[in-house]
Amino acid sequence: MNKIAFIFPGQGAQYVGMAKDFYDAYPIVRETFEEASKILSFDFTRLILEGPETELTLTKNSQPAIFIVSVAILRVIQQLYPQLQPSICAGLSLGEYTALYASGRISFVDALQIVAARGKYMQEACQEVPSTMRVVLGLDPQVVAKSLPENVWIANLNCPGQVVIAGLTSAMPEAEEMLKAQGAKRVLPLEVSGAFHTPLMRSAQDKLKSLLLSTPLNESTVQFVMNVPGDFVDSISQIRDHLVLQVASPTQWEKGIRLLDDVDLYIEIGPGKTLSGMNKKIGVKGQTLNIEKTTDLENLNAIPSPR
Repeated sequence: MNKIAFIFPGQGAQYVGMAKDFYDAYPIVRETFEEASKILSFDFTRLILEGPETELTLTKNSQPAIFIVSVAILRVIQQLYPQLQPSICAGLSLGEYTALYASGRISFVDALQIVAARGKYMQEACQEVPSTMRVVLGLDPQVVAKSLPENVWIANLNCPGQVVIAGLTSAMPEAEEMLKAQGAKRVLPLEVSGAFHTPLMRSAQDKLKSLLLSTPLNESTVQFVMNVPGDFVDSISQIRDHLVLQVASPTQWEKGIRLLDDVDLYIEIGPGKTLSGMNKKIGVKGQTLNIEKTTDLENLNAIPSPR
């Protein structure tokens, strides 16, 4: 086993009761939940485990909640399988901050505070103007890009046959009509509160910038693949720049994953199986494991140590 990549999910993966089996089984998870609730002065333990769903799905809550759960599961893996050291870390959108933490570049406290601010600012941006997102199935990104009306943009390039668009709610009917005329199989709404990764998030980007530029980041030997360039990024100044840009720029997830053709094992850590499904569609050579439930940990027993 030469190369292991840890990958982390983004917003939309949340659900009430996520990681409850981990919470019940491992003290480190309870400690992580309690630490996060204390840092943010909000009972995220109750919200994550009990809901209500309407409160959990709010952008200001879902982003820190997913981060907390992903870190808690990561800490269990680190505790039980210390030999499983990642060569590479990556995360989709919000998950990029979990990857930043997993690679040793940022402290838990600092990452959590940024994620909470990011969720708050993005929710505020959503309230400024009605906006939404759609997933377009069955069209090449180039065709999608040429078929979008004003005030609608490509937001996520996730995997083959799937392009996420975002923009003003009022412009979406025209966008759907144009895309279907070009041969889109389906255009489906996403359960989100606004047009993430588009210029409509500029106000959130501007608010987050000073915090990102002032937060301490560390050097690391773990490679880091980032969303905006869809590429490896090493320098701390460039990492900061791309984290700022990511709020209002499209994510290049597929491009970044395609760079990892020498990875033997991908471990998706956190709620949902979204990234595992994308890996399958991208056609990665390495094996992908998803660690969402305590029973999934059994799959790590047979993994040899990286060389």
